[in-house]
Formats: sequence, C-alpha cells, structure tokens
Amino acid sequence: MLKLKSDPTRRAAVAAFGAGVIAPIMVSSAIATEPSGDAASLEKAVEALRAAMVAGDGKVLQAVLHDRLTYSHSDGHQQTKAQVIDELAGKNSFASLVLSAQTVDVVANVGVVRHVFDSVNNLPDGKTSTAHIRVLQIWVEAGDGWKLLARASTPIKG
Repeated sequence: MLKLKSDPTRRAAVAAFGAGVIAPIMVSSAIATEPSGDAASLEKAVEALRAAMVAGDGKVLQAVLHDRLTYSHSDGHQQTKAQVIDELAGKNSFASLVLSAQTVDVVANVGVVRHVFDSVNNLPDGKTSTAHIRVLQIWVEAGDGWKLLARASTPIKG
C-alpha cells in the first residue's frame, strides 16, 4: 500500500483551496437572504396591489398591472388586465385581504413573489365568502416601476 507523506505545505494548500471554494458560497448565501433594494421596492408594489384590490382603486390597478397580464384564479379561470380592472375598480370586492408567508426573489428585472392569500370576499347578494389560497406572482420591472405580468393560485388543502 502506498503511503503519502504528511506535508504541512500540502495541507495548507488544500485548506486554502477549500476556504477559497467555500467562502464565496457562504458569502453569496448570506447576501441572498438580505432583502435588496429591488426586493424592497417589489414588496411595496405587492402591497400597493393588495391595497388597490381592497379599495377598488382603478388608477393604482392600471399602474401596477402589466398590459399583457395573465391572471389565473384557483378555480382555473383566467383574466386579462382589462377584466381584472373591470371586476375590481370602483367596487368593494373585499372586506379584507391579508397576505402572509411571503417570499420575494428578484433576478435582474424579474420578481417572483409567493404568499398565502386570505380574503373575505363581498358577494353581490350582501353575503361573504372566504378564500385561503397560495399565490405565485411574476413581476417585471420597467422604467416606470414594477408591473404584475402573471399570477397563478391554488387552493390550500386542509
């Protein structure tokens, strides 16, 4: 069997190589967990959308929804920007709308937002219903701010 000599120089070189490989990974992981300025501005856009949905604010909806929006509901039906605005603007569709367990990831000018969406919905007959769903939103940053490009949701089981 071949025996390798213990060489302090070799051990130091291997340790330095390992540190050189591991340190950047640890630093990039630490940086990734801190919200960037882009993530903070995207979180503000998500909140602006939530507040506009509750208030029925068509002007804000117009500003934050992308012209090519595809908005998919948990029951499978899809809407365009015009349909979403028509459904919400000037109306009191939500008694409440809370977003929780939110994550935000920004890559270049694309933002991926996930959250749990809990709402009390005002129905036309004066009654209410509730929604408890998971939502995925895709945002793009243009010269005039973040715009919601796509939204998909799914019911939460249990």
